[in-house]
Formats: sequence, structure tokens, C-alpha cells
Amino acid sequence: MKEALNSSIHPACLQEPPLAIDVIKQLDAFDFSLYAMLSFMSCISLGLYLEQCVFIYRKLPYPKKTTIIWVTGAAPVISTMSCFGMWIPRAVMITDMTSNCYFAVVVYKVLVLLIEELGGSSGFLSRFSGTTFRINTGPCCCCCLCLPRVPMSRRLLFWMKVGALQDITGTAIWINPFIGVLTITSLWPVAIVFMNTKDFLRNFKIVPKYTMYQLVLVLSQLQTSIINILAMNGTIACSPPFSSQARGSLLSQQMMIMEMFIITLLNRSLFRRTYDALPPDSHDNEKNTEIDLEADLVEDDV
Repeated sequence: MKEALNSSIHPACLQEPPLAIDVIKQLDAFDFSLYAMLSFMSCISLGLYLEQCVFIYRKLPYPKKTTIIWVTGAAPVISTMSCFGMWIPRAVMITDMTSNCYFAVVVYKVLVLLIEELGGSSGFLSRFSGTTFRINTGPCCCCCLCLPRVPMSRRLLFWMKVGALQDITGTAIWINPFIGVLTITSLWPVAIVFMNTKDFLRNFKIVPKYTMYQLVLVLSQLQTSIINILAMNGTIACSPPFSSQARGSLLSQQMMIMEMFIITLLNRSLFRRTYDALPPDSHDNEKNTEIDLEADLVEDDV
């Protein structure tokens, strides 16, 4: 029975992904046009990102400019790696690993960006030290309404930064329990800081920026995992020279290029601009007023 089943399956469906030259030889006019269009979109994404990097490097102060360059690079880097994976199917493991490692850094950099927009670690702590933060946020505790509010402190900020440094290294992160826990651990501190500071950063368009980051996360991780599961189950049919898994990976790469192209355009409109510094809050103003009054009293005594 098993031999009869195997004899009815095309040999290419049981092989590893094809070589790049075999892919090129199999392209008809429509496939070649599709590959060319997707490659062009990937090149445009990379070109726009490099131009934006030059603008950010010239116009914004350090260290905010390096953080923004990292964050805005997620979509074009994933798009470029997807383009390589589309043309070279056997390099998908390397391209996926590169994209996942880069995005693991982006998760931490988003947290750093939120803190930098509030004046860096010192400015963040001077503004929120002692203020209670709600921690019942996604992705793991959004339903835990009973969780107490936690006062912000230097130690808590340190541990949130450590938590955001967890790595994302696999395409099936939502299946592997251990890696899934690490992923949730890294996303949680970013969500805590965002939910408690977004009202202060509305002039910086932080909500749409954070939405773009979340969209890249869902598309690059969850969407890819779902397609891989469907391919492993045989739901995505084999199409020689691509096996089911290779074809599922190809579809994922092609979708990713189009999605990351759109996100790159949106990120360009959000990040390619300069902003005035965030004004100090009333608490800081009162503290500065007290210091000025004390200085005036000292001068009068002298």
C-alpha cells in the first residue's frame, strides 16, 4: 500500500528544495514577470530605507537615530531576505534565521525607542519614578485584571530591558513551548511601557509606529508559522519542482515581500521627520521652580 502511494507521488514532491538554476529554468512568462515585480519591490524597499537612514542620521541626535534606524529596518531587511529565499530556495533556512535574529533585536530597540522619546533612561525615571504601571497587558496578561499596579523604579526598568532581550530564533515559535514562552517574555515589557506611556507620546505618532511594529511581528512570525503548518500537513499541494514544504515557503516569501513593501512605505511617512523634544511634565516644572526659588534665596542672603 505504501509503495503504491509513493509511486503515485511525483518524485520532486519527496525531494529537498530545488536549486536556483532549476527554479529559473522552470519559470514561464507569468512566473518570470511575478518574480521580477517582487524583486523590484524588494529593491525599492531597500532603497527607500537606505535613503531614510541618511536623512535620520543627519537630522536626529544620537542615540535616537541609531534606534530608529534599527526599528525601521525590520520591513526592508525581511523583504530582502524573502527575495533571496524566493530565488534561492535552499537558502531559506539562512534567510529566515537572519530575519528572525534581526527582528529579535528590533523588539528590544522598540522598548529603547519608547524610553528615548521620553528623554532616555534618566528622563524616563524622573518622569515616572514612583508612578504605578499597569502590567495586565498583552501578549500574556491582558486578561489578568487582578494583577496589581507596579511602581516604576530603576530596578524594574532594568529587568524590563533584560526581558526584552530574549531571542526569537525559529519560524515555528508559536508551536515550540519553550521558545514561545521566551517570545512572550520579550514582547511583554515592550507592551507594558507602551500602554503606560502612549498618552505622553501622541505627538510623536507613537500609536501608528507601534502598530507597524506589531504588524511586522504578526506577518513575519505568525503568518509564516501558519503557512509552514499547512505545508507540513499537505494542505498546500506539491508543485514540481517544489515539494509541499518548499512551495509553502515560496508562498510565504512572496507574500512577505508585498507586505513588507507596504509597511516600508508607511514607516517612511511616520519616521522620516523631525520632532520637538517632549516638554517636561508639571511635576518636573514644579521641581525646577523650587530649585530656582532656592537659588534666588541664596543670592538674596549673599
